[in-house]
Amino acid sequence: MGNQHLEVVRKWYPAALTSIDTVNRLLDTIEKHLGLKPNQLMHADSLCCDDVNAIQYPPRALEMLGPFHLGGLNGFPFAGITGMNAFAHHVPEDGAVIVFYAPHIGITKDGTIGEISRIGQRFNSACCGAAKGALGKLVDGKIIDGNVSSLDFQMNTIEQIFLHQKERILNAKNQIFEATEVMYEAINDRIEVLVKETHYPCKHILLVGAIFINGDKDMGSFCQYKKFDCLNLETGERKSLMNEYYR
Repeated sequence: MGNQHLEVVRKWYPAALTSIDTVNRLLDTIEKHLGLKPNQLMHADSLCCDDVNAIQYPPRALEMLGPFHLGGLNGFPFAGITGMNAFAHHVPEDGAVIVFYAPHIGITKDGTIGEISRIGQRFNSACCGAAKGALGKLVDGKIIDGNVSSLDFQMNTIEQIFLHQKERILNAKNQIFEATEVMYEAINDRIEVLVKETHYPCKHILLVGAIFINGDKDMGSFCQYKKFDCLNLETGERKSLMNEYYR
């Protein structure tokens, strides 16, 4: 059953794995490369606060310390520099930091992207709802450049991110797929800035960027990695572990 669902997901994300396999490979790669066990890893995630992500969170990820939640709507790290600094102070001195960040998107059993069937509901609902809401406003021309209100700060921020990539999103073959790619790039850029502005009392930082894919209530979740970098804070060296991860 899992393979059948994975085939559906891979029509959109060819390198996707189940989230369980994703975490197993992640922890195995870190242990092989750095010799660190899960309880030596201080884990932060920047995922959407949608309840489906908590429901479908891979259990083995909880073997790591944390997670410290950096993300708000659609996974943008709204906790900012204060959140990243707070998290950095919790790291084991003999361990490492791992920051996992990803916008999320739904894919149903029949391959429809941008929605899922949720527990206890007869009809599908949007996933990510915030991304689809912002996309709807973009299509309708209702996003005002620079309009960010304290009443809806997170949603307005997503709207601005989409507005700045308006032509790319609207001209895409699939708009919600492309909007999610745009969101990933915005999250990735912000995480890189936050990491540069933060002091970590350890030797290594692992940055893992991905698309987190929610399936229907009986499908589970999936993930496609886009980046898996190891930063050595003592030497300044950065190495990609993507080949080791997919080996």
